[in-house]
Amino acid sequence: MPEAITIPRVAVIGGGPAGLMAAEVLCQGGARVDLFDAMPSVGRKFLLAGKGGMNITHSEPKADFIARYGSRAPDVAPWLAQFDAQAVRDWIHGLGVETFIGTSGRVFPTDMKAAPLLRAWLHRLREAGVQFHMRHRWLGWDGEALRFAGPDGETTQRFDAVLLALGGGSWARLGSDGAWVPLLAEKQVAVAPLVPSNCGFDGGWSAHFSSRHAGAPLTTVAVTARGVAKRQGQFVVTATGVEGSLIYALSAGLREQIAQDGSATIHLDLAPDFSAQRVHDEVSRPRGAHSMSSHLQSRLGIKGVKSGLLRECLTAEQFGDTGQLAQAIKMLPVVLTKARPIDEAISSAGGVSFDAVDPHTLMLKALPGVFAAGEMVDWEAPTGGYLLTACFASGRFAARGALAWLGLTRGT
Repeated sequence: MPEAITIPRVAVIGGGPAGLMAAEVLCQGGARVDLFDAMPSVGRKFLLAGKGGMNITHSEPKADFIARYGSRAPDVAPWLAQFDAQAVRDWIHGLGVETFIGTSGRVFPTDMKAAPLLRAWLHRLREAGVQFHMRHRWLGWDGEALRFAGPDGETTQRFDAVLLALGGGSWARLGSDGAWVPLLAEKQVAVAPLVPSNCGFDGGWSAHFSSRHAGAPLTTVAVTARGVAKRQGQFVVTATGVEGSLIYALSAGLREQIAQDGSATIHLDLAPDFSAQRVHDEVSRPRGAHSMSSHLQSRLGIKGVKSGLLRECLTAEQFGDTGQLAQAIKMLPVVLTKARPIDEAISSAGGVSFDAVDPHTLMLKALPGVFAAGEMVDWEAPTGGYLLTACFASGRFAARGALAWLGLTRGT
């Protein structure tokens, strides 16, 4: 009588993009997959990210794309080699969702929504046999068994392999609360502290400026920071500092500079469409009975929050000196003193150290048969589709590593 074939069981813990992608690849490879998540439903942060328009990936050249991961680019590159931006688009098309490239090069579903994509994906996963266990918070291990706190109390279950995709530390109310950090630290897994990424910063505005301009958008502006070439875009003045896409793109460097020096200075070009000479000429032009503020508005279009920033950051003497004022319009220093709290950040940096994982499989060196993927690994990226693409790619990469470890390779 032939021996019964035993299908390996794999637990995927975490129902975000990395965990869902891992579950898909594991099923394709012949594993039986149980997916656990502490929340009542999966993909909550994914849905929130798509609330203002689901930016899936980016269409820029591969070399530029990989460079977006900064110092971690060499570590992330192998993931993207297996599942790059075009592969992401092809995969989405396979779910029956079409995409388009926006003017910025960002890639979106044609309806700009995340929910239809997630529904189609979950239908595919259920059809493939993935078993979903909601409201199951992972509590660590009991010997070789996994511990969960579920609706019916605490349970333990054994699996042939485990893939962790528990997210970072931002947006705790959506499930990414970093509660897994001490559980891995207890097992001697090196974990870098979770810190905010793609975040806003405090700068210490005066009460007068904050009351008048908090929430005001700064459009048609450029920013220069230490070690970063001038970037044009937009951001928002908050009650305590700054936030928005242009600031998020610089957040990693600003955060590190503040940690090192106690503060970081960005320089704003409030008139990026005008040359420094043109600004100087317009500021110096005779203004008659007009105030300097109305003169700047009529000659350079500087008004509202831009005018307020000049008053906030310059002394009365500097504002009254045309040479210093013209220079400040093109390079206004704004001092930032700290990042906003991690739970306000779009994403987080830190997490499982790359030194703690096998680079070929993402298996934890201290825990054979346990793999890690997604934002809980120590990498970061700016917004623009880079975060989501690497989460997808790392989930696939770690799942393939788990299949290889289990001796399963078909369909991957």
